[in-house]
Amino acid sequence: MKIFYYRRRDGQPNFGDELNTWLWPQFLPDFFDDDGTTQFIGTGTLINHRLPERTTDAKRLIIFSSGAGYEKTLPTIPSHWQIACVRGPLSAKRLQLPRQKAITDGGILVRRCFTPTGQKNNAYAFMPHIHHANFANVAWKTLCADMGIGYIDPRWPVEQILQAISQTEVLLAEAMHGAIVADALRTAWIPVITSPRILRFKWQDWCASIGVPYRPWQLLPLPEYPKYARGLRSSLQASWLWTQWGRQTLGQPVTLLSRSTADSMARVISHGQPTLSKDITLERLTTQLEESLSALKQPGI
Repeated sequence: MKIFYYRRRDGQPNFGDELNTWLWPQFLPDFFDDDGTTQFIGTGTLINHRLPERTTDAKRLIIFSSGAGYEKTLPTIPSHWQIACVRGPLSAKRLQLPRQKAITDGGILVRRCFTPTGQKNNAYAFMPHIHHANFANVAWKTLCADMGIGYIDPRWPVEQILQAISQTEVLLAEAMHGAIVADALRTAWIPVITSPRILRFKWQDWCASIGVPYRPWQLLPLPEYPKYARGLRSSLQASWLWTQWGRQTLGQPVTLLSRSTADSMARVISHGQPTLSKDITLERLTTQLEESLSALKQPGI
C-alpha cells in the first residue's frame, strides 16, 4: 500500500501534507510500500474530480479523514474507493455520504504519538499558509520578531513544527493543520486570514467536526504578496480584503504598510478570543479515528 498525498509543483514541503509520511506509518506499521495498486489518502483536501486521474494506478483507494473543498465535486464515488471517514460534516454532505462517515481530520492523532515538553516559550506565535510563507517568509519572520511573538514556518520539518506549536500558548493560525495540531496538543488557537486564497469551506468543515465556530480575523497582507494571489477558490473574500489593502498601500511606503499589518495583528492578540475544543470531544473523536484505523487492519478489509 502506498501513501498518496499532495506534493506542490515547486517542491516545497508543506506541514499538512508532510504530516502523512510522519503520522500514518506509526499507526499502520508494515502497511506501506511502493505498491501503488492500493493507495491510502490521509490528511489533505483531496477528494475532488481530479483525485481519480492522480491515482490512476490504484485498483483500491482507502480514504481516511481527508476532505472535500478544492476543485469540482465528484459526480459519483468510484467503485474501488473505500471511504473509511472524512474530515467533517460538510465533506460528507458534499459527497452524499452518511453523516457517520464524518469524524474529523486525522491530524489530531498526533496527540497519541507526540508528547509535548510542557514548556511554553512563546505567549503567541504566527503560522502562515504555505503560499504566504513562500511569498513573504522573511517579512513575516521579521514582523513577528519585532512584535516579540514566535514565527512557525509551515515548510519546517514535521517534528520541529510540532515542538514549536506545543511550546506556544496561543497560535495565530492561517495554516489549518497548524490549528488542528494546536488543538490536538491543547494549544489554544485563533484563525487568521491574510489573503483571499484561504478556503473557508475546509476550515468550516473541520471546525464543525470538533464543535467550535470558525470566526477568522482578517489581517492586512504584506506588500511582498504578488497581485495575482487573489484567491479564486475563495473569491467571496476578495472584494473586502483587497479593497482594504489598496486603501492602505495607495501612496504609502512599504514600511507604513508593514506597521499597519503589525497593528492589525496586535489587535488580534489584544481582542481575539482563543479557541480550543472540549477535552471530552477531542478524546471521543480520537477514539473514533483509532477504531476506524483498527478496522482497516482486519483481514480482508
